[in-house]
Amino acid sequence: MVIMTTTSSRTFLPVLERIAEELEHTPGRGRAADYIPALAARDPRSFGMAVAELDGTVYGVGEWRQPFSAQSITKVFTLALDLAREGDELWEHVGREPSGNPFNSLVQLEYENGIPRNPFINAGALVVTDRLQTRTGDAAGELLAFLRAESGNPGLDFDREVAASETAHGDRNAALAHFMASYGNVDNEVPVLLDQYFRQCSIAASCADLALATGFLARHGIRADGSRLLTKSQAKQVNAVMLTCGTYDAAGDFAYRVGLPGKSGVGGGIIAVVPGRCTLCVWSPGLDERGNSVAGVAALDRFTTLTGLSVF
Repeated sequence: MVIMTTTSSRTFLPVLERIAEELEHTPGRGRAADYIPALAARDPRSFGMAVAELDGTVYGVGEWRQPFSAQSITKVFTLALDLAREGDELWEHVGREPSGNPFNSLVQLEYENGIPRNPFINAGALVVTDRLQTRTGDAAGELLAFLRAESGNPGLDFDREVAASETAHGDRNAALAHFMASYGNVDNEVPVLLDQYFRQCSIAASCADLALATGFLARHGIRADGSRLLTKSQAKQVNAVMLTCGTYDAAGDFAYRVGLPGKSGVGGGIIAVVPGRCTLCVWSPGLDERGNSVAGVAALDRFTTLTGLSVF
């Protein structure tokens, strides 16, 4: 095994090519999310991976420019947009601890008085979206505008088929929202909140788009245009919560294997951050039993092993 010792960006592409070649011969790639019908038809063996450097240089392998459903990856950006607006007050309404339960669990909410464990489980993401909606009047639109600006892709948009599919099968999310509303932890009408949340999750983007859009977290809060979205402390907070809570109830295993802040989505994507260096996005629709991309986790594991880049 050769550990990468140079800082040249040109060393990344051979690493990505090696990872793609290794994964091509790996059996058992999981299965696409079937509880959202619009996602079920995806080929679980599809694969793409991109790396974006701090200056916006981006390159990749496989289907790295193929749009896919971002799903829960968008929770990172909604969190950042709201945290930039209200600061620490947000943490009075959502926690920062791993849940230890499935991402759509109702179990903890009752004995924790309607305060979700973290912003990346569905209940927590609903709270963050609700608070961003209160501050902007269009949380999903604000998110889309941000992603278009940071990725440099004005063509990014909502996938209406996916949003409709989630709405039609969104009873659990509706239950979470109503339950938190009963504790006074939701400001907006639940149907409005759910519409915003489902639109948010339906955004279609490629590995290149999402790697670029995540760059502000590697730049310690600085956006692509040089303006500051988050303070250095806030960027550290978001990265920390990604590391401990970003891959549902498999966050400990992800930290153990990959060693980077990351956030997955049931569309098969995972973003990851190497602070001060680069950001990554990998996509493969085949999921494990916890909702994380099988090939995606394996690819990020190999990336940190081959390059020696991690937060540890």
